Amino acid sequence: MPIYEYEHVDAPCPLGRVFELRQTLTEEALRRCPGCSAPVKKVISRTNVNTPKTNSDLRDLGFTKLVRRDNGVYENVTARNGDSRYMVGGKPETVPNIKKTLSD
Repeated sequence: MPIYEYEHVDAPCPLGRVFELRQTLTEEALRRCPGCSAPVKKVISRTNVNTPKTNSDLRDLGFTKLVRRDNGVYENVTARNGDSRYMVGGKPETVPNIKKTLSD
């Protein structure tokens, strides 16, 4: 169940200016505080997104990272065994083989 944040429109109550509430997706947003019955509004919360930190993390998750090195030349910094380290424009044999990372 997601946790939503609500903010008091006027003065805060013992729950605080902003408080959290666990609700199902189908429940309607609160219009009144459950603690003091004052009007509240739903606020957009900050989220935590965990992104890979290193090229090897990206490779282990199945991503391919290409870094531009020259006009039409890209280095595959997440190259796997059998992949070309450099991808050159106009040379399809240098394109990374995605069949190694994708499965049905």
